[in-house]
Amino acid sequence: MAVWNTGKVIGQKQWNDRLFSLFVEAEIEPYEAGQFAKLGLEVDGEIIGRPYSLVNAPDRRPLEFYYIHVPDGPFTSQLVKLQQGDDILISPRANGFMVLDEVPPAKHLWLVATGTGVGPFLAMLDTQKPWQRFEKVVLVYAVRTHSELSYQERIANLQTLHPERFTYVPFISREVSSFAMPGRIPDAIVDNRLEARAGLLLAAEDSQVMMCGNPQMVEDTMKVLVDRGFKKHRRKDPGQITVESYW
Repeated sequence: MAVWNTGKVIGQKQWNDRLFSLFVEAEIEPYEAGQFAKLGLEVDGEIIGRPYSLVNAPDRRPLEFYYIHVPDGPFTSQLVKLQQGDDILISPRANGFMVLDEVPPAKHLWLVATGTGVGPFLAMLDTQKPWQRFEKVVLVYAVRTHSELSYQERIANLQTLHPERFTYVPFISREVSSFAMPGRIPDAIVDNRLEARAGLLLAAEDSQVMMCGNPQMVEDTMKVLVDRGFKKHRRKDPGQITVESYW
């Protein structure tokens, strides 16, 4: 099997000065929502590749990737320049275990994300699996500023489709907001503000938590949840917490 397939850029959406969504038409093997694919570009005579979660549901096209532009980064400084019709390399197969099939049964599913970590959860929520398996789904999405709170139209559509079963809790940590919660996610769990906002108890007896994003958020939230009786999920030792750290 070839290391790379060649795809075509369909376009890019710029959310703010550092956040972009890239849309690509390319051949890729069937995959599960929550998995990631590797994108590649030739830079200074060599191919550089980086993994990015697929934001589109597996049955939808084009392929979509949500990323942060790092001005001095050798990869994203080139990625951000791509325009419609440009070639881009993509791995033929997606990978990763951040998928709902790996999550044990429960009544409630909490999806906890910071920044671009919301991408795999958006892909999951656009499939039938969370709605077939869980009574209620809570998406917790934390960013620093209002301009970083991307995909609001898509999230609003989920609220319209599942008004009694889907709850959205945004966090904005560095600006005052009229609608988002302030501060950090683990602190809001400790003082019960998150549960009050969601209108749902976060309990190991009936909840599964998936976390994706800033490693510090993942680590700190994990500690708080363990204090509540949760434990990390492993295939041979089932628990209530599934995690994936970005960068």
